[in-house]
Amino acid sequence: MVLTRREVIETITLAGLAAASMPVMPAQIYSKLAAGSSAGTPYPLRRVELAQQILDDPTLTAVYAMAQKLLSEGLNAGSGYGATWIRDMNTFIEVGLTVNPPQLFREALLLFLKFQGSGGDIPDLYVARDPAKINPTDRTSPLAPGYVADKNTVETDQESSLVQAVCKYAAVTGDRTILEKEIAGVPVRERLGRAMHYVLTERFDPAHGLVWGGTTIDWGDVQPESPRGVVLDSSSHRAFSIYDNAMLLIAMNDYLQLVGDDAHANWQSARDRLRANIRKYLWDEMNQKFIPHVYLAGSPFPKDFNENAIYYHGGTAVAIEAGLLSRREVEQALARMEEDVRLAGASTIGLTIYPPYPLGYFKNPQLTVPYTYQNGGDWTWFGGRMIQQLVRFGFIEEAYRNLKPMAERVQRVKDFYEWWTRDNQPRGSARFRGSAGVLGLAIKRLRGWAKQFASEVGGRGRYCRITFSDVAPIVKV
Repeated sequence: MVLTRREVIETITLAGLAAASMPVMPAQIYSKLAAGSSAGTPYPLRRVELAQQILDDPTLTAVYAMAQKLLSEGLNAGSGYGATWIRDMNTFIEVGLTVNPPQLFREALLLFLKFQGSGGDIPDLYVARDPAKINPTDRTSPLAPGYVADKNTVETDQESSLVQAVCKYAAVTGDRTILEKEIAGVPVRERLGRAMHYVLTERFDPAHGLVWGGTTIDWGDVQPESPRGVVLDSSSHRAFSIYDNAMLLIAMNDYLQLVGDDAHANWQSARDRLRANIRKYLWDEMNQKFIPHVYLAGSPFPKDFNENAIYYHGGTAVAIEAGLLSRREVEQALARMEEDVRLAGASTIGLTIYPPYPLGYFKNPQLTVPYTYQNGGDWTWFGGRMIQQLVRFGFIEEAYRNLKPMAERVQRVKDFYEWWTRDNQPRGSARFRGSAGVLGLAIKRLRGWAKQFASEVGGRGRYCRITFSDVAPIVKV
């Protein structure tokens, strides 16, 4: 298993923080403390046992191998999608780079930039041009004559997804020459800046200092006003939501890291203002949750509908990645998600939202019924991101507990599906690469923590001052 520099730093830090909080005890009394104290202190043996259990788990090993295999077989979103989507690629590029030549992803990222609009916007997807299937919304480019692109304009994550994906590509491969690559005479680093500038001008409300999009369910790309619902029109209700804004915040952080001193100070101040405004306008302090939507000019839903009763799982996970929640707030978010799963009768914290929007609130038939598709379906594509953040914050036992049912169902059906019903039946596209990417990365990071922790305990013994032989009855060597 190869860890990126970012993952190595995270796993070493987490191992150090976890171990530093553990008391140094004589080896002869470790066995008496293996179950922890009455206060629930995580004594060393429990952590050692957990680390070994993670490393020995055959399901995690098998599912990670399945993810690598699927990601070695193409870049389209899944068997139900012929196109390559940037929001999907952004979530599978890191695991994909472990089984593909870097050039494959480099060229794909550059292809998105070849379709960049004059104002800086980025399309959702590209696909090989088929003269028999040209749509009125298709975008063409003289820089990519064999392809067409398209964009669902109700969402506002395409530009942010591309910036994040380029940063991940550079971090994993070490290839920073991509930043100097010119497309129609404009370097990639400048084009990425233009992409974010587009969001901050064309999709930005100065009064609130937030990014807006159409009214969608959490991270979804379907608005309620029309049967298809993927294009902004006169019926749309513009709104602020946590997912779009958190995605831009992550992109700004990544951009500043990517270009270093070349980044103008204005980007840093813009990032800091965005972060403050997200907490100011979208965070509900009393209820410890993000408000689903803050509308610019009215809601599409009935006046007596309490939309703020809905908890957005996916957007919350992305907000955690963006650094918007404290460790205590992350812990509270997980507790809420697990309780939502129980109340919904669902299977994993991949549950998109709870409660779902009532029957008929969305006209698109895919999600008009509660607990279907984005309206309360169970998506590993976002549940896996929450697992990654739990590992990052040191909630290892909780991460493993919530990862297991996601991995087990993949192993059961021998495939990665787009979403799952409450009774754990697969739905939507098979071979869904976004699910494979986030679940694979969650497994990789969890195992990365376990390997680092086991190494510290069993090797140098710096923190716990024990060796594997000291705990032979518990740990397999």
